[in-house]
Amino acid sequence: MRYDRLRSIAGRVQTVVGDLATQGERFQSPLSWRDPRATTLFVTFCLIAAIVLYVTPFQVVALLAGIYMLRHPKFRHKLPSVPLNFFRRLPARSDSML
Repeated sequence: MRYDRLRSIAGRVQTVVGDLATQGERFQSPLSWRDPRATTLFVTFCLIAAIVLYVTPFQVVALLAGIYMLRHPKFRHKLPSVPLNFFRRLPARSDSML
């Protein structure tokens, strides 16, 4: 009985570690030029965000981020956000092994 419980816990831990590895590979993907279109979009977004954050005072950025995060649930969308959708579509090594 203890062995079965240990096997089930180890299986769950292995699944979580595999998911974390996949997310890490997706995070590394825009910087490794495995998907040139995604890398170009990511670098362009980072450049624009750097310019905006350099020009805008920190208090304004913090206020806008707070208002966005604390908005009423009625104004939230059912679909995932654009950055999250972009991140989920990036290839991982397990996707390219086939």
